[in-house]
Amino acid sequence: MALLEVNDINVYYGSIHAIKSVSFKVNEGEIISLIGANGAGKTTILQTISGLLKSTTGSIIFDGKDITQTPAHKIVYLGLAQCCEGRRIFQQMTVLENLEMGAYSQPDSTIKENLERVFERFPRLKERRRQIAGTLSGGEQQMLAMGRAMMSNPKILLLDEPSMGLSPILVDEIFDIIKTLNQHGTTILLVEQNAQKALKITDRGYVLETGRIVKSAKGKELLDDDDVKKAYLGG
Repeated sequence: MALLEVNDINVYYGSIHAIKSVSFKVNEGEIISLIGANGAGKTTILQTISGLLKSTTGSIIFDGKDITQTPAHKIVYLGLAQCCEGRRIFQQMTVLENLEMGAYSQPDSTIKENLERVFERFPRLKERRRQIAGTLSGGEQQMLAMGRAMMSNPKILLLDEPSMGLSPILVDEIFDIIKTLNQHGTTILLVEQNAQKALKITDRGYVLETGRIVKSAKGKELLDDDDVKKAYLGG
């Protein structure tokens, strides 16, 4: 069953046609990846789904509801959370305060349980819960950004470049965490420059070029695709 359906969206930045008649779906329980070069439109698609940008055409259906014109803050209440590129944590607040900020859409009675769940997935955050977030390492900040998004108890998590700027060891750790989140019931829509890593954990992937989807297939099939290898995998 499709948890998220994107139907024929077109997005403009002024006169620039950034997203051109894009359609795809994300089924419940899947990890779906959007791959493509810088400027292909991956982040713009995520921002349109989460309500930060608006499409001039088409529709976005989430969990059976049309959210095409729904304000971003109300979309969070429906069970969709985005972890933005660049982490965007609250640098001067503690780890715990950052996580609590992510729970604004949740009843007070559920926050403790959600926090325990996040600490189970990210034990390093529990160790550093009183630490000022801006003093964390890059990998820990990424974990905090993901944990903060998880505090809204989302049905689907939109991840934008979670491995950006991280060492290879931390990249492996972040991808292991993504797989674990998915195994525990969170559907994932992933935008990632490291196409090799992304496609290895992906159920299905979509390749974007200049605002259009030009190819779609299972993750393994895209890994073996000669055109994809040449363009994105260094093959």
